[in-house]
Amino acid sequence: MKNIPRLVIAATQSGAGKTTIVTGLLAALRQRGLNVQSFKAGPDYIDPGYHALASGQPAHNLDSWLTPKEILPEILAAEAESADIAIVEGVMGLYDGGRQGISSTAEIAKIIKAPVLLVIDAKSMGASAAAIAQGFRDYDPSVKLAGVILNRLGSDTHEAMIREAMAGIDMPVYGALRRNDGLRMPERHLGLVPVEENKERELIGRMGEAVAGQLDLDKLLALARSAEPLAIKESSLSGAGAYFCRIGVAKDEAFSFYYPASLKVLAKLGAEIVPFSPLHDEKLPAVDGLFIGGGFPEMFAGQLAANSSMRQAVRQAAQKDMPILAECGGYMYLMDSLQDFAGVSHPMAGVFVGQAVMTEKLQMVGYVEAELQKDSLLGKAGTKLKGHEFHFSKEREPIQQDKAPFIFRKLRNNSEYPAGQQVKNVLGSYLHLHFAGCLDAAENFVRQCAAYKKKRGQVSGEV
Repeated sequence: MKNIPRLVIAATQSGAGKTTIVTGLLAALRQRGLNVQSFKAGPDYIDPGYHALASGQPAHNLDSWLTPKEILPEILAAEAESADIAIVEGVMGLYDGGRQGISSTAEIAKIIKAPVLLVIDAKSMGASAAAIAQGFRDYDPSVKLAGVILNRLGSDTHEAMIREAMAGIDMPVYGALRRNDGLRMPERHLGLVPVEENKERELIGRMGEAVAGQLDLDKLLALARSAEPLAIKESSLSGAGAYFCRIGVAKDEAFSFYYPASLKVLAKLGAEIVPFSPLHDEKLPAVDGLFIGGGFPEMFAGQLAANSSMRQAVRQAAQKDMPILAECGGYMYLMDSLQDFAGVSHPMAGVFVGQAVMTEKLQMVGYVEAELQKDSLLGKAGTKLKGHEFHFSKEREPIQQDKAPFIFRKLRNNSEYPAGQQVKNVLGSYLHLHFAGCLDAAENFVRQCAAYKKKRGQVSGEV
């Protein structure tokens, strides 16, 4: 059993302000000298970047679709072991998630047995805020909804009115924040602009000041410390430390979508993670495999195209049978070309046939199950993987089976469709994976990178 002070910050719906409040809370607690560890419910990549900026350490995801439910307490305990408090930001509204509530904030809170504070956007609202809070509390009594945080209040009178209504239903108020457009985060087509591109770092400080002055931090800390002890099972990897290799991971403004705990799985299997930049580096580092994750290559298509030496290096690595895994933005980068929002086409690495085309309409968002159609660097044919997709781009035309056989048969909402490509030892698709939820696939990937290293050493005479 482990005592981990923890708290979930949920909301009534998306846009209520929970990311701003959580980021400010992390900054305020860190300013107090506390070691704070943050988490994000669901498959989000961008919000955790702001968490990390505020807390000073990587944020982690808790998702009951991408990873088995039973390991979520293990992830929480492992990453928050030395923390004074763990703060979990919810996803969308408290009870929103996949089908049947999969990976909703409510489900995550119950799995990790954490008290919940509900953020309510009280703009243009009075006593109705209490009715909303009571409805959320009564909807599922097994969720430990301990109180509310009122957001976007207009005046002292406005605050007093809602506090009185909350007292009438015995709902504790842990803070009340005034409307402040100066705390608004920049957004674009996939949500917030990633931290890697956001230069307004002083915004985090302003969020911390606002939260420190308008939330009851002592009361909040006491609530987190009231969380019951967690029973933790020690997890193990069958191939832990068995495969020695170096895996290059694309990390820059264009490629930043990675789960830290997922990369840790690769490291535990024996891989040394070596960051590189398709934007800024002229050549690949000395590695035995590549992992090119998601991000916003469409926003940097011109720069990626201009870096012809890197595009050529990636293409040559693929031709030499180097294991390469590409997810979403990485998949787009490995195609022949990318057409941006302005309709301009830019040459990419040319490993896969086809063109990635940006559209004004969201093409896919949600959880997906994918079945491998043939042996690959992620496993044998028939292997099923759980992942997530979120993209505005699409292939210009359906990939012809005879020219580029699909690597996945994807299943979503009782429908099936082919997707993804494999060329030599390169696999690419729009699917995002979390390796803590597909350990066999992770082990297969690292094993193949180690085998490539051995084969290359034999050919070159390296020891």
